[in-house]
Amino acid sequence: MELDGQIAIVTGAGRGIGRATALELAKMGADIVVAELDRAGADRTASEVKGLGRRVLIVPTDVTSRADLQAMADRARGEFGRIDVLVNNAGIYRAALPLDVTEEHWDAVLDVNAKAVFFASQAVLPAMIGQKRGNIISLASLAGKVGSRNNLPYNASKAAVISITKSLALAHAADGIRANCVCPGFVETDMWTMVAREQGALQGMAPEEFTRQRLAQIPLGRMETPQDVANVIAFLASSRAAYMTGQAINVTGGVIMH
Repeated sequence: MELDGQIAIVTGAGRGIGRATALELAKMGADIVVAELDRAGADRTASEVKGLGRRVLIVPTDVTSRADLQAMADRARGEFGRIDVLVNNAGIYRAALPLDVTEEHWDAVLDVNAKAVFFASQAVLPAMIGQKRGNIISLASLAGKVGSRNNLPYNASKAAVISITKSLALAHAADGIRANCVCPGFVETDMWTMVAREQGALQGMAPEEFTRQRLAQIPLGRMETPQDVANVIAFLASSRAAYMTGQAINVTGGVIMH
């Protein structure tokens, strides 16, 4: 129970990687703040966290709203008295060829995937600075380290997460705050269903064929699960990663190795 007594906020905790992460942190002893707009998903995660014997608070949170992010931090601190871990998990995906990217497409993806990561972090920083302790872990992607023919805004947003992570780590190391991010690969989630459908359509193939081709690129020979990502996030949240900050950790099955 390495995180016993700690409070962890997980954005987008109602499903996929966010849900797996919330449950993994709860297994390690943390009480969980489920920051999620999907009430059904939030209720499911909260019920499972309670089943593990941990306290849980649901905060409906639109991560594109600075007011919601501030309310998320304020309610967490008001309910539990502290904030130890923030997992910036919420994200969206939309594919398009570069010439087809609209301003609305760009803004939608960057607002959720990058802007929200910074302002959620900003919202929890005063509590963490006051404690002289904190841990910010954000979801980047292998897409943040490579280029893309038909995914430019998403790749740019995830590269921004890596950059934000490095700057937060440098700015707040002296405050006892660590900031790291994880870079998943091809994860079997609801988002992957969308990726396969949209990318398959752009490339003239069925979603199943797109997934088969991606699977063939993975040296470890299988698709990634949300639990694979949650395990690394849990490590970064723990004291075992006490000397790590500013890192972008690949969790890709070997798809990229840099």
